[in-house]
Amino acid sequence: MDYATLLQVADSTVRLSVPLLLACLAGLYSERAGIFDIGLEGKMLMAAFTSAALAAVSGSVWIGLLAGIASSMLLAGLHGLASITFRGNQLISGVAINFLASGLTVVIAQAWFEQGGRTPSLQGAARFEPITLPLAETLQGVPVFGPLYAELISGQTALAYVGFAMVPLTWWLLFRTRFGLRLRAVGEAPEAVDTAGVSVIRMRFAAVAIAGVLCGLAGAYLATALQAGFVREMTAGRGFIALAALIFAKWRPWYALSATLLFGLLQAVALRFQNIDIGTFTVPVQFMDALPYILTVVILAGFVGKAIPPRAGGEPYVKER
Repeated sequence: MDYATLLQVADSTVRLSVPLLLACLAGLYSERAGIFDIGLEGKMLMAAFTSAALAAVSGSVWIGLLAGIASSMLLAGLHGLASITFRGNQLISGVAINFLASGLTVVIAQAWFEQGGRTPSLQGAARFEPITLPLAETLQGVPVFGPLYAELISGQTALAYVGFAMVPLTWWLLFRTRFGLRLRAVGEAPEAVDTAGVSVIRMRFAAVAIAGVLCGLAGAYLATALQAGFVREMTAGRGFIALAALIFAKWRPWYALSATLLFGLLQAVALRFQNIDIGTFTVPVQFMDALPYILTVVILAGFVGKAIPPRAGGEPYVKER
């Protein structure tokens, strides 16, 4: 495998890992506050549809992005209402959101655009275009570093840079600010936080809202940057892979970056290498498509080790009187 091919695989890895990273960070905020969020998939799917639909109608990708974030936050609010206010089962609430998004996106898309549950193809200002960083063309001829900078670091979309910037920002927010300390404490010992005069309900709703914003960014990236429009079930299990990456990362931001890049690499390899011949046997395309999901299970089963979630995770908080 030559250097150019390695760069192409690395570029695909980065592009495919961005929605996983954003969704993984969304789950990190929510679960650090004690709210399990199985509904990452549904929020991403709803955001992908609304961002593509509004971008197609308005011709502006920024309007689509805002619509995607708003729809994701709406579902996040429903999840918070069910699991925080009414103290319902968090897993059931998340599954319900997934089913709701799966059905609504197809029904509304068909009623609105009549294209079999799809949106029109996005072009021009209706989608995010790659950004060429300074000196990218100038450094193109420099051995090794030039192509790396010009083809991998440069040439990504705005949401990709936002996604990677969220990693150090999340680390700083969670581990270097009072807000982060309180959020983590809510997920570990909410009664202690309540005794200190901090509202557990407010902190958990804040975490769920942040998760909604990040899922909105992830869904919008899928429909307006990675692809040029919405197709039914286009998230294709990415929300669940993000949850797997979160467990693999043990609820830490920098580990989440490594985990999502690994899963992005698995997807990139599966897309790049189709119909591989091993002697007289050809590896089926279907097996390569399923390979990222198979390896996800293998990695979680054999290489994660002991991953301990926040102690108050999944448990509704009832204030003692």
